[in-house]
Amino acid sequence: MKIVIVCYPTFGGSGVLATELGHKLAENGHEIHFIAYQKPVRLHADDNKVFFHKVNVPFYPLFNFQPYELALSSKLVDVCLKFKVELIHVHYAIPHAYAAYMAKKMLKSSGMNIPLVTTLHGTDITLVGKHPFYKPAVKFSIEQSDIVTSVSESLKQDTVDFFGVEREIKVVSNFVDLDKFKNQLLRCNVDNKNYRVITHVSNFRPVKNIRGVIEFFEKISKKIKCKFKLIGEGPELELAKQLIDDKNIDNVQFLGNTQEVEKELCHSDLFILPSKTESFGLAALEAMASKVVVISSNSGGLPEVNIHNKTGFLCEHNDINKMVEYAEKILNDENKLNEMKEKAFLRAQKFDINKIIYDYEDIYKSII
Repeated sequence: MKIVIVCYPTFGGSGVLATELGHKLAENGHEIHFIAYQKPVRLHADDNKVFFHKVNVPFYPLFNFQPYELALSSKLVDVCLKFKVELIHVHYAIPHAYAAYMAKKMLKSSGMNIPLVTTLHGTDITLVGKHPFYKPAVKFSIEQSDIVTSVSESLKQDTVDFFGVEREIKVVSNFVDLDKFKNQLLRCNVDNKNYRVITHVSNFRPVKNIRGVIEFFEKISKKIKCKFKLIGEGPELELAKQLIDDKNIDNVQFLGNTQEVEKELCHSDLFILPSKTESFGLAALEAMASKVVVISSNSGGLPEVNIHNKTGFLCEHNDINKMVEYAEKILNDENKLNEMKEKAFLRAQKFDINKIIYDYEDIYKSII
């Protein structure tokens, strides 16, 4: 199959999933064309069945905001015609599904009927999509797609409840390339350290509850000797640094964005994710694939990934004291900690890309 994938090219979960999916599809023999405003961060340059097409938005002083959706639609049409593409798969409803619908209409006038798959990832529904300025366009885009998928049952229900859509939404979970994490675990040097490593990975947006992360660090550091790792960048990164200075928390590393998060996670004992909401919780799944116990909020799709008292613990997002209580208990019990690490890894196997890839391929075949 010849497939176009449209995604945000950043370190966010939707961009990571879309890129990993594209490479796995190429590995299975398909020709993949990525379209975005810059090269996706996890796109490999050495894959000869994967192509990247940049959306250029010319500057016109007439516009206060340059019309990216129009440029994206035009690029979609050009790529589909030139490479005889058979299917468009967009990740994130805004503005990708809307732009793809317009491209589909333009292509139809040229004699090409290209099916459209839209994958909903989270804030396109739970945050941006709820804004009254965007809601009609998001609902229209969902209803006009040939197939709509959601990364969790929770997000599917949120979409149905808020937008009142009656069409079918298929749940295809987020995934990890488990082989990559297994290989890293084999290479990971874990010495006989006399401290615990606690990690947080996110885009440092307010929804990630960065204040809660730092409060957790402060409280657990008074009970157990720890090192803390903060991975990622975003609008509240400077806030995190300031809070750590104000609270005099020692042994904190800011590691920025990374394309190889598994190299840091394999050294960790505990992963903390007290988000106000998560459509799925890809960061938690990556931690579990690295044999790390997860303490997370119980919101959104997280309970579908992190199983309470088995792979980790679930709490209300603002119940930091309870998270500290769970952390202290598990970090002081070596046997229980190792047992839960193994169960976390076993749970992650359910979300291996080598299993979930077939769900996407079956969807594609059903509409081409």
